[in-house]
Amino acid sequence: DVVETQEHYKSRWRSIWIMYLTMFLSSVGFSIVIMSVWPYLQKIDPTADASFLGWIIASYSIGQMVASPLFGLWSNYRPRGEPLVISTAISVAANCLYAYVHVPHSHNKYYMLTARALVGFGAGNVAVVRSYIAGATSLTERTSAMANTSACQAVGFILGPVFQTCFTLIGEEGVTWKFLCLQLNMYTAPVLFGALLGIINIILIFAIFREHRVDDMGRQCKNINSDGEGSDVLDQNTEGSIDHVAVVALNVLFFVILFVFAVFETIATPLTMDMYSWTRKEAVFYNGIILSVIGIESVIVFMVVKMLSKKTGERAILHAGLLIVLVGFFILLPWGKKLPNVQWQEIKNNSIPRMVPTEMLTPFWSLQEMQLPSNHTAEPVGCPVTQSWCLNTPMIYLAQYISSDVLIGLGYPVCNVMSYTLYSKVLGPKPQGVYMGWLTASGSGARILGPVFVSQIYTHLGPRWAFSLICGIVVVALLLLEIVYKRLIAFSVRYGRMQE
Repeated sequence: DVVETQEHYKSRWRSIWIMYLTMFLSSVGFSIVIMSVWPYLQKIDPTADASFLGWIIASYSIGQMVASPLFGLWSNYRPRGEPLVISTAISVAANCLYAYVHVPHSHNKYYMLTARALVGFGAGNVAVVRSYIAGATSLTERTSAMANTSACQAVGFILGPVFQTCFTLIGEEGVTWKFLCLQLNMYTAPVLFGALLGIINIILIFAIFREHRVDDMGRQCKNINSDGEGSDVLDQNTEGSIDHVAVVALNVLFFVILFVFAVFETIATPLTMDMYSWTRKEAVFYNGIILSVIGIESVIVFMVVKMLSKKTGERAILHAGLLIVLVGFFILLPWGKKLPNVQWQEIKNNSIPRMVPTEMLTPFWSLQEMQLPSNHTAEPVGCPVTQSWCLNTPMIYLAQYISSDVLIGLGYPVCNVMSYTLYSKVLGPKPQGVYMGWLTASGSGARILGPVFVSQIYTHLGPRWAFSLICGIVVVALLLLEIVYKRLIAFSVRYGRMQE
């Protein structure tokens, strides 16, 4: 039998490539302003403090967590082009709002909060993207397509700060167009560029994107949520119930995967400042390089895992990825005898320590107690004496930190791709919008809770407790994977329509 015509195949993959672009733009929308949010917030509203910055950063994930199931539900019953266009339009409008948050005479920080929340709400279309790709690919194509999707997302996170850096050449003042009440500067140009990309994305969705659906063997099927043409070959293949135990387990595993990576990103700046006596500028610069290298490493891993999964299967690779992440955090445990340098100036000067924000170029809202005495102009470095664990916890050597970075940068993308791929295969040929929405929401929740968890544990108990608890969480995830291992099979395999 002819699985599909050449014309259908080309149209299907053109539509999938539009989904890759949508995923890329979604991640760019988050990362393109993340380095400038704090200075811009201070400029437009001096009443905003570091804790409010935390809410602004978190608002993106909160908006995405709320929107993902809603857009997913929408895509189950209507053509997917509708939620994709509307969500992208919301992101475009939100970026334009962000460019004008300096205009009001008061409450500017709340306008910025609203803008970032709406950008996150628009990014809820990630659930639609994933569900479309799951429905438009056969089982043999699925892993590769999901890996490409995650790679586009990773590239977006990498290039966002690069775009931001290029726009810094405009400067803080930039150009003012009074008739538009618009200041085009290093803070507003990136979001306007993001809005332009969003408009291009909408045009491409109208021009190129088409609804396509194939079964697990790649045969063309009729779309349940549209009136498009297609055979009814899938009707008998949708019979059977989804294994909800496997679905819940994969949601939990995905939450853990994103939770531990959010912890890893959160802890990078304060940990290196405490352990290696780096200044704020040094910590941001060096960690920026490290995270960029990890981003490149992740893209390479996404490409390699496509080929590797054909030989070993997704479950084994997910298991290996979690083990690599576990080893990465285990290496971070303090083992030596040398203590980190401690900030003693405050004791010598009998001055009262005050709370100031850590370098806020990282998207988190943890606070670090840093001593800035009034009679000292130089920035104090080292582990703050107000963190009592600094006096008795061995330092984490730089070699440990770099090794951990490499391992976590290897394990995280593996787990990310495999969890999405297994999830889509377990759900089978039925519309996956709502389920993909819940998976995206669980990931957004993890990005919100991870920084809160680590900021509290690390500040009060130190790295030994923080990383030990993370290791424990990953071990529990591995045990859960072992329990449900045999259930993580494709829908068609489960009902005997295909062989594994």
